[in-house]
Amino acid sequence: MFEAVVLVCLSLSGDICRHQLIPGYEAQIKPACEAALAKRPPVSTDLEQAGDLNCQAVGPALEFEEIAQGVFAHLGAIEEPNGSNLGDVANIGFVIGSDSVAVIDSGSARWIGEAVWRAIRARTDKPVSHVILTHMHPDHVLGALVLAEAGAEVVGHTRLARALADRQENYRESLSRLIGPAGFLGTGIAPVTRTVTDRTEIDLGDRVLELRAWPVAHTGSDVTVLDRKSGILFTGDLVFHQHTPALDGQLRGWRAVLEELMASGASQIVPGHGGLVLPWPQGGEDLQRYLATLERDTRAAVVAGERLGDAITHIAESEAPHWDLFEAYNPRNATVAFTELEWE
Repeated sequence: MFEAVVLVCLSLSGDICRHQLIPGYEAQIKPACEAALAKRPPVSTDLEQAGDLNCQAVGPALEFEEIAQGVFAHLGAIEEPNGSNLGDVANIGFVIGSDSVAVIDSGSARWIGEAVWRAIRARTDKPVSHVILTHMHPDHVLGALVLAEAGAEVVGHTRLARALADRQENYRESLSRLIGPAGFLGTGIAPVTRTVTDRTEIDLGDRVLELRAWPVAHTGSDVTVLDRKSGILFTGDLVFHQHTPALDGQLRGWRAVLEELMASGASQIVPGHGGLVLPWPQGGEDLQRYLATLERDTRAAVVAGERLGDAITHIAESEAPHWDLFEAYNPRNATVAFTELEWE
């Protein structure tokens, strides 16, 4: 199998380069890929400034597990993004219908989106019609551009586009630094082309996905995706497992949304981190306990008149044995919770 690629470099000196996938030119033999390129050259200002457009053997695909008929999920590392994992730290899914494919989240960099595309192409030649972004965090959204270039509609919460616009420069700087410029090369933010304000459906052909936009909870832009056929719910980061939760919205809002999700009737979920597949609602109990502890301890600190700097050293400390990356995330969560609750 062959695919079209273009050589892109960080600078004119050519010291950091990578072959970037151009989706839609896959072929069993190299001459067929080359013929497709000649017949339908890609149109892009960026590509015109790059070089070495050609066909090569298909690159590596991301590993996915088929968790139900036509439903696939990838387990991201429970780590901070770094030069070893290259940002592959969030769960990703795709669902194949009789007409098309929908991708759910896309990773921290373009190379991950390319690897998702290859994983899909290894299983079906149906078009990728949608890429659904469950919230604004960079480890879930920054691989979407290559899927958008392939013709996918980019779907997200009505507040997602603004959230990404406000944070895009910070995301680019931080992810490039964390995973290295070579791993981040070619990454951009895909424009959101379809928004969800409450509920909507996506019909993939004999398979309907139910999307719901939630009030401020984990973030201000959370969306869940239910595959009606299998009963599997993709929660994004509204549910964490093993990985310490990250609060970037409202604690009370998150607790309320989680309660509603746990009563939703879904049979299984794919969380944003950890898993890969959890029974539901049992799979939400650890997060439920953590958020309750975070609120209880924060309220106690506020009532005691503690200063923020002192309070965050012990809020929810009893939860430390139950979660990975606790020291990286719990102090931030305590800060957000304290700021929210002290002004009730």
